[in-house]
Amino acid sequence: MIIVMKATATEEQIDHVIRRVQELGFTPHVSRGVERTIIGVVGDERGLARSNFEVLDGVERVMRVLHPFKMASREWKEEDTVIHINGVTIGGGGLTIIAGPCSVESRSQLLETAHAVKEAGAHMLRGGAYKPRTSPYSFQGLGLKGLEILAEAREEYGLPVVTEVMSPDLVTLVAEYADMLQIGARNMQNFALLHAVGKIQRPVLLKRGMMSTIEELLMSAEYILSNGNMQVAVCERGIRTFEKYTRNTTDINAIPALKQLTHLPVIGDPSHGTGRWDLVRPVARAMVAAGADGLIIEVHPRPEEALSDGAQSLRPENFARLVQEVKAIWEALHAEVAALGQE
Repeated sequence: MIIVMKATATEEQIDHVIRRVQELGFTPHVSRGVERTIIGVVGDERGLARSNFEVLDGVERVMRVLHPFKMASREWKEEDTVIHINGVTIGGGGLTIIAGPCSVESRSQLLETAHAVKEAGAHMLRGGAYKPRTSPYSFQGLGLKGLEILAEAREEYGLPVVTEVMSPDLVTLVAEYADMLQIGARNMQNFALLHAVGKIQRPVLLKRGMMSTIEELLMSAEYILSNGNMQVAVCERGIRTFEKYTRNTTDINAIPALKQLTHLPVIGDPSHGTGRWDLVRPVARAMVAAGADGLIIEVHPRPEEALSDGAQSLRPENFARLVQEVKAIWEALHAEVAALGQE
């Protein structure tokens, strides 16, 4: 349920509504817009009547949220959420590029990659310290040592770090080193993990599960938001279909659909979406054209030596070309929008 306050509502009236929500056993979530304040009612509201709030001073109207994902919906918050991470913004009309290797393999490998992606125009550095792998015999990551290397790269090149956290007991540790916590596709519905990252004030990059619907993705985001962490970006990284010539099937439809449904930033992952380095650049272009707020790209100086996902990793020179291409598309789209607005 959403309580829309009048533009003329006083702070005293807003506080009274908040107290009433709490008295009824619900959690209020306040969103202050340019003209109006919206108070969300969090909890099982099935037996709650709108009349509980419609009679209160300063209330303009009371609405039920139609989608099961309440706090993630645009009904709840119309304006785009913008995430600020050490000078980098995600959402709000810009294009944020996150790049780096699938796994942190060594200090020299990560620092070399960080330097290359920084020079090419990346805004953030990605790299896995803990890696969920299909085979228990595959490289599982360097763990704490990998986190320390990521932190060193951040200090050296000024790139905020995003890395995956795999279990609730690791959240506090990973948050000490990372600027943004990634929830991977295999953990999208790890509800204990979602609760844990929701309770810590660190931005979250939530990847869509390989066999999950858009609604399921946003319901997972809802777990994080309902625990108090409003800094969430959702990521389209391809879904599993019957196609065998690509690793996954990139759901380009999901990007504009998500932009309509949610105020959360939407990131595209063409690396996992294709599984083939030669398809990453064209699919990245398509994601930006579809309205993605950013991209997360796997880059490795020597993909043939990579301990994970070498087949989908770009060499630095190809990544630099990708950055120029997607920036040109983004600038052309926004120039067109600006021109239309002047007519």
